Amino acid sequence: SLQRNMRELKSWLPRNPMKLDKEALPDLEETDCYTAPFSRARIHHFTINNKDSFFSNSTRSRIVHHMLQRTKYEDGKSKMGINRLLNNGTYEAAFPPHEGSHKSRHPIKTHGAQNHRHLLYERWARWGMWYKYQPLDLIRRYFGEKIGLYFAWLGWYTGMLIPASLVGLFVFLYGLFTMDSSQVSKEICEANETIMCPMCERNCTLQKLNESCIYAKVTHLFDNGGTVFFAIFMAIWATVFLEFWKRRRAVLTYDWDLIDWEDEEEELRPQFEAKYSQVERVNPITGKPEPFQPFPDKLSRLMVSVSGIFFMISLVLTAVFAVVVYRLVAMEQFASFKWYFIKKYWQFATSGTGVCINFMIIMSLNVVYEKVAYLLTDLEHPRTESEWENSFALKMFLFQFVNLNSSIFYIAFFLGRFAGRPGKYNKLFNRWRLEECHPSGCLIDLCLQMGVIMVLKQMWNNFMELGYPLLQNWWSRRKMKRGGQLMEHKISLPQWEKDWNLQPMNLHGLMDEYLEMVLQFGFTTIFVAAFPLAPLLALLNNIIEIRLDAYKFVTQWRRPMPARATDIGIWYGILEGIGVLAVITNAFVIAITSDYIPRFVYAYKYGPCTDQGYRQEKCLKGYVNSSLSVFDLSELGMGYSGYCRYRDYRAPPWSSTPYEFTLQFWHVLAARLAFIIVFEHLVFGIKSFIAYLIPDMPKDLCDRMRREKYLVQEMMYEAELEHLQKERKKNGKQYHHEWP
Repeated sequence: SLQRNMRELKSWLPRNPMKLDKEALPDLEETDCYTAPFSRARIHHFTINNKDSFFSNSTRSRIVHHMLQRTKYEDGKSKMGINRLLNNGTYEAAFPPHEGSHKSRHPIKTHGAQNHRHLLYERWARWGMWYKYQPLDLIRRYFGEKIGLYFAWLGWYTGMLIPASLVGLFVFLYGLFTMDSSQVSKEICEANETIMCPMCERNCTLQKLNESCIYAKVTHLFDNGGTVFFAIFMAIWATVFLEFWKRRRAVLTYDWDLIDWEDEEEELRPQFEAKYSQVERVNPITGKPEPFQPFPDKLSRLMVSVSGIFFMISLVLTAVFAVVVYRLVAMEQFASFKWYFIKKYWQFATSGTGVCINFMIIMSLNVVYEKVAYLLTDLEHPRTESEWENSFALKMFLFQFVNLNSSIFYIAFFLGRFAGRPGKYNKLFNRWRLEECHPSGCLIDLCLQMGVIMVLKQMWNNFMELGYPLLQNWWSRRKMKRGGQLMEHKISLPQWEKDWNLQPMNLHGLMDEYLEMVLQFGFTTIFVAAFPLAPLLALLNNIIEIRLDAYKFVTQWRRPMPARATDIGIWYGILEGIGVLAVITNAFVIAITSDYIPRFVYAYKYGPCTDQGYRQEKCLKGYVNSSLSVFDLSELGMGYSGYCRYRDYRAPPWSSTPYEFTLQFWHVLAARLAFIIVFEHLVFGIKSFIAYLIPDMPKDLCDRMRREKYLVQEMMYEAELEHLQKERKKNGKQYHHEWP
């Protein structure tokens, strides 16, 4: 009976609920045939059932745009192209219209889709489709290969985040379930007689170590035995993601007939032509004279641009320094706050407000960065639009990457490293005492910084991507109604006028979309050892992101000009660079920021299991006491007596060399350096080996391509032979023994 019920349940459940059925996408049922570049001279070689639908809508739009780009509007060599007319204000906009409304009064299941836009909305852009695969072929047919490739990459990246999220969640849950049994947490929570030295100059008092119990338990969630494993896993994951994306891209470019496609010779930017119209050289490809930028001029402009980049990066570092100063001032104020809760958790209040201020600075500077990057890129005078886009994208990535991660790098590698010791603290400008790490470590500050910035930035980006266009479109419709230009109940506007009321696609095309995801990829990999929940947050955001972008493209934006592309451009190289940087930063986070190495050294060298050759939680018994040094409170001159403890490996005040580093300090330092070297070499070796094992193109695809090339040559030969025989027969010249 149970087996029968299970069979009935399986028969009722869909076999693959994420897959779109063919009934939902009837337009995707097309004849699978071999393709070749179209030529009117060889039109008889192609199977054309319907001339009106032989070319896809996006291809027809590209053909029209190609003609408009090469049509002269006045006499003169440079008086040509729709782009010039847009730049000089002759036309306000030029865009391909949508195929109709994205909504229908009738359900799509009973009446079918009115057009491709309606079909995309129902089967892709609706929130109810969040768990379904994307109809990439339909996206490509409607928006073009370049946008289709972006959504293919975004879907692939989101799918690859699933295993990373599961492993990260497992590491987090492991820390959660072992939190109460952690020897380090137990010792901190039970240390009701251990007095810690004051952590700020004037308003901080002596505290017992067990007051840090909550911080110790929260730190264990992220700093536990699974941290090293997860860091290695994510480094390998990044390599697997990029290598398998190359294979996925190869399949898509084959299916979309992009294998042999080469980007046509780009037109020069009008700004470039206007600037260098007096200096010409012969183009080696076209053989025609064209404006040329002399090398000295190019070098000087590049130097100015690089100087501007360094200036903006220094501005970022100045902003980070300002936040550091705020933290130094705020911790004194929060430590003497009137509210007991704030006074008790003054470190959390300092970190939390510092993160929020830093986030506001980040978002404010992003606006400045975009304008500066635009000016610097224009100053370089790139020759073509693609060169301009690549240069602008690289600047924006550098600016925003430094802007987002500079404060995180400070907390990970500098916070508490140069604070000094009790009685001899280092001060900023001889006024503010440098901030120390919490008794349970600095990792909790790093987790807080990453979590808050990642969540707030994703929420802000989602609002700007959907909420802002919705408000703009609503305001445009409202203005038209006020002006009496729109009476929907009486007048049916043509499609181009409806689209005119929509928002144009971003000025920089897909650059903003890629930039957002690439920065997220950096957050997910670079400091993942400190925040294993980052892949899960990225996965949840991307599930929403795909539908947000789909809804935006289908309903809120004018239809962008379709374009072809064979890859994701400069972004792939940036992703590879992030993957390399992630290995280095995670090695330093584990070795320096976390307490993994000090615990490891204690367990094998100083703990109760020193001579037993194995490591368990009981081997860390006494670790907390070993990691705390002793200071004589009478040396502070504040009326205290007795001794207090602080995080460091220094000799006690009664030793022959008081407050000097102990042998354990040097053992820990050597172990940290050794771990960094071993970790980096091991992970880089594994990454290189995996990249070598995974070919860029599937074997079956290589066979299909060779087979297609052979059959196309055979078919073209046979078709040409048949055509010539028909022509000769038609002209009355039929020779049985003559070639051909």
